[in-house]
Amino acid sequence: MTLKACNLILLMHLTLICFSQKEKYVSGEVSDVENNQKLKNVKIYCDGELVAKSNSEGFYKFRTSKNTFDLSFFLSNYNNKNKRINLQLDSTKIDEKLSKLLINLQQVQVKANKEEVFSTIKLRDIESTYIYAGKKSEVVLLNNAIANHATNNPRQIYSQISGLNIYENDDAGLQLNIGGRGLDPNRTSNFNTRQNSYDISADVLGYPESYYTPPSESLEKIEIIRGAASLQYGTQFGGLINFITKKPNKLKKMGFLSRNTIGSNQLYTNFTSINGVINKFEYYTFFNFKKGNGFRLNSNFDSRNMFLYLGWDISSQTKITLETTYLRYLAQQAGGLTDNMFIENPYQSNRERNWFYVNWLLYNSKIIHDFSKNIKLSINLFGLKAKRYALGFRSNRVDQIDSQEERDLIKGEFKNYGLEGRCLFKYDLFKRPVASLFGIKIYNSNNTSAQGPGSSEKDEDFTFYLNRYPNYSNQSDYRYPNLNHALFTETVIYGTDKFSITPGIRFEHIKTKAIGNYSQINTDAAGNPIWDTTIYENRLNKRNFFLMGLGLSYKHNYFNEYYMNASENYRSVTFSDISIVNPAYVVNANIKDENGYSFDLGSRGKVSDILKYDINMFSLIYKDRIGFIQKEFDDGNVKSERNNIGDALIYGIESLIEIDLGKLIEKDNIRFTAFSNISKINSIYLASEQNGVEGNEVEFVPNYNIKVGTVFGISAINFNLQYSYISKQFTDATNAITSNLSGVIGQIPAYDVLDFSFNYLFNNYKLEFNINNLSNKSYFTRRATGYPGPGIIPSNPRTYCVTFELKL
Repeated sequence: MTLKACNLILLMHLTLICFSQKEKYVSGEVSDVENNQKLKNVKIYCDGELVAKSNSEGFYKFRTSKNTFDLSFFLSNYNNKNKRINLQLDSTKIDEKLSKLLINLQQVQVKANKEEVFSTIKLRDIESTYIYAGKKSEVVLLNNAIANHATNNPRQIYSQISGLNIYENDDAGLQLNIGGRGLDPNRTSNFNTRQNSYDISADVLGYPESYYTPPSESLEKIEIIRGAASLQYGTQFGGLINFITKKPNKLKKMGFLSRNTIGSNQLYTNFTSINGVINKFEYYTFFNFKKGNGFRLNSNFDSRNMFLYLGWDISSQTKITLETTYLRYLAQQAGGLTDNMFIENPYQSNRERNWFYVNWLLYNSKIIHDFSKNIKLSINLFGLKAKRYALGFRSNRVDQIDSQEERDLIKGEFKNYGLEGRCLFKYDLFKRPVASLFGIKIYNSNNTSAQGPGSSEKDEDFTFYLNRYPNYSNQSDYRYPNLNHALFTETVIYGTDKFSITPGIRFEHIKTKAIGNYSQINTDAAGNPIWDTTIYENRLNKRNFFLMGLGLSYKHNYFNEYYMNASENYRSVTFSDISIVNPAYVVNANIKDENGYSFDLGSRGKVSDILKYDINMFSLIYKDRIGFIQKEFDDGNVKSERNNIGDALIYGIESLIEIDLGKLIEKDNIRFTAFSNISKINSIYLASEQNGVEGNEVEFVPNYNIKVGTVFGISAINFNLQYSYISKQFTDATNAITSNLSGVIGQIPAYDVLDFSFNYLFNNYKLEFNINNLSNKSYFTRRATGYPGPGIIPSNPRTYCVTFELKL
C-alpha cells in the first residue's frame, strides 16, 4: 500500500511538472505623474498580497504564478491606483504614474490614504480551489486585532465573530474551546478545525476534538465559515475554522521576529520566527514556549510548539509546499468544584495529583497547479501522530478529599492520514460565468484508547500499574479503525452581474469500528472483589448518505450583498466517548448519530467606507441531539446520562456593526474604530422521549451574547477597551439550575468581563500591555464532564501581561 501511494504521488508530481509553463516576472517603474520623479517605497499588492516595494529608482519586480490578477499601488499622500492585469494580453513590464491626493480648501491640504483598519472581512466568492459564494464567512485579521495574542485570549481575538460561546478556563491559551448556536464548545469539537486547509483534530469522525491550537502570534488570519461548509469540508454542524499561518516576506531573504511576554502567576512566553524567500524557495518557521503557575493552586503548565513551512515554486503554474507541526505540553490540573466550593473560594483546589499531557505531530504536503487561467488543481496530503494522556483522582463527589490511592489513567493515541483533492473549473454557460468545484477526500485512522490504574504518587507518571492494582474497576482497551470516503461538488452560477446561485452536494461513506474489551468488577464494602469479568466487543457501523446545500447571493452594488444558504448536517457518535468509564456520568448503550439542517439569511457590506455590517437571521434544526439528563437508576442513585435527548430548534439574530470614526476625524495619524457584536438566540426542544425535556431550552444557548469595544490610536500608540456579556445558560436538557454532587449539571450564571489592551510601535520594536478581566469578576463558563474536572472550572481573575517585540 505504501509503495503504491508513493508511486501515485510521484506520478502526480511528474504530470503537474509536464503541464507547467515558463515562469513569469512582473516589473516596472513608478513615478510622479506631474514631474516624472521616480517614487520610492511604493507598496505593490497582487490580489491584496504585498509582493514588492519600489526602490530609490522607482523600480519594482516580483514573480507570480497567476495569469490574471488585480495589481494595486499604494503610497502615502498619493492616490491609490488599481488595475486588472491579464498577462496573456498585457506585457510583463508595467509602469505606473501616481498623482498626489490634494483637497483644495482655504489652503492646499494633503490627505493620506489609510489602509484597512477593520478587524474582520468576508471571503471572496472564489479563492484558489474554494467556493465561498452565498455562505456566511468571517475572517479575523490578526494584524488589525489589538488583543492579548501571547495567551491566545479567545474573548478578544474572536470578539467580532457573531454568536460564539467560549469556554474560558486557562490563562495561557493552550487549547481553544469555542462553540456557537447551541454547540458544545468543548475543544471546538463541533467545528471542522484546520490549519492551512488541512485537518488538525484528533480524529475527524471518531474523536473530533482539537488539542492543538496554533498560537495567534503565528497567524495571518482565521477563516470561519458557517453552516454550508458541510459540503466542502465535512459534516459538522458548526462549519469550518481554518487557521492561516503567516506567509514568508517576499522582500527579504531572512526576516526575524521575537516576542517575549511576562505576566501574572509567573507567566513567561517566547515566540520566535524566521522567514524569507531565496530564489524559488520560501520558508517560515517558529518556536513558541509557554510556562506558568496558573491562576489556581495545582495548575502549572509547560508548553513547546514548533512549526516549519517550506514552499517551492517549480514554475509559474506549479507550487509544492511541505509543513510540519509539533506540540508538546504538560499541565497540572486543579480539578473541578461544586457550586458551594465556588461560592466559598472560586480559586481553591483539592486535587494535586491530576496531570494532562499532549504530544501532537502534524505533517502536510500540498501541490497546487494551474493548468490554465480557468483550471486549478490542489492536492493535499496530511497526517497526524499524537498522544493524549490524562491522569488523576476522579470521583463523582468533587468535594471529596483525595484518597491518595491509585489514580485513573486514560491513554489515547491517534494515527491518521488522508488525501483531499480539489479541481476548480471556470467557464461560460449561456454567456454567463460559472465556476465548478469537484473534490474527493480519503481519510483513514487507527486510534487506540486504554484506561486503567495509574500510580498512587503525586508526579506525572503515565504508566499503567495493572499488576500492582489488579482489582481496579475502570479498565478498558480499545482500537478504533475508522474509514471515510467522500465526494463533493459545488457550482457557482452567475445569473446576472449581481445574482449568483451555488448548489452543492456531498456523498459520505463512513465505516467506524470499536474493537476491544472492558472490565466489570464489583467489590464488597472492604474493597474485595466479589464479581470480576471481562466483556469483549467488536462493533461495526457503516453509513452511506448524501448531504445537499444551496447558497444564494445578490450584490446590490460593489460593497453590499444579500446572502442565503441552507445545508444538511451530520455528526457521528464517538466510540471513544462510549468506551471510557467516567464516574461523573454514564453513557446510554443505544446512543446514535445526530443529523439536522442549518439556515442563514443576511445582509453584509460597507456604507461609505465608514461603516461595515453583517446582520443575519439563522436557524438550526437538530435531530437526535446528544446531551445530558439527570436520571434515576435501578439502584436508586440519580446520575447524569449521556444519550440522544430529542429534536431541537435553535434560531436567532446575529449582528456585527463596525464604524471607522477615524475617517470622520480626517486626521492622518488617528485610528478610531468602534464595534458592536450582538446575538439574540432562542431555543426549544420540540420532541423527546425523555421525561421532562420537551419544551425546555437547549443547553449551551445563552439568550444574549454581547461584545462591544473600541480601538483608539494616535500615531504609533493604540488602545483597545472591550466589554463582553453572556446571559445565563443551561448545561443539561432538564434545565437543572442547582448542581449535582459532581458539579457537572447545573446552570452557568450570566457574567460580564472588561478587557484592556495597549501597544506602542517604534521602529523595529513594539511594546504591548494587557489587562484581562479588568474589574476582577469571579465567574465560570464551564461545567466539565471529565478532565480537567469534573465540575465547575473557574475562569481567570484579573491578570496582567507585558510583551516586548523585536522585528528585523
